Amino acid sequence: MDHSAHSMDHGGMEHGAPAAMVKCSMNMLWNTQIIDTCIVFRSWHVGSKAAFFGSCIAIVALGVLYEYLRAFSKSLDTRIALALVASGKGKRTTSGVRSGRSSPSEEDAALLTGRRMFKIPANGTPVPFLLRVLRAALYGATVFLSFFLMLVFMTYNAYLIFATVFGAALGHFIFGGTINIDALLSEESKGMACH
Repeated sequence: MDHSAHSMDHGGMEHGAPAAMVKCSMNMLWNTQIIDTCIVFRSWHVGSKAAFFGSCIAIVALGVLYEYLRAFSKSLDTRIALALVASGKGKRTTSGVRSGRSSPSEEDAALLTGRRMFKIPANGTPVPFLLRVLRAALYGATVFLSFFLMLVFMTYNAYLIFATVFGAALGHFIFGGTINIDALLSEESKGMACH
């Protein structure tokens, strides 16, 4: 008896997998698929239009959370800087020198000699240990969320891409209502976050 036809797909079941397990559809091209879309994890499987809509709302919320974390990190840095100045451990500079960065001539010298400069700049103010831990944790959470949203984007699903962009734009609108002109014109640093 020939059992070659037995290797057909049994509704998404793998050998040894429970009958309730469904097949995730993976697309590497632009798509608008709703049902059987898996978002980042196999367990985040979309089985209905309502679940897909709820997933889009969750992704918008993650985009808003990402922008909140970025704004909160900037606010925390400002509060830390003001506290350091008030305690006499730091001082404000009014010159146009970019704080915490080496000058172009120092960067050129490092490139020409092949030596990298991995030292704390002399004009920087040390941050207390617990505050450094908090800043690092916030930065890590921001980077994680940024890459998580990138993975959502890489589903190539038009609706999920729109939800990601809309969430980031909405969060930026909510938490980016003001700008610090002096800081903006003197320093440009985003870190390794994608957006």
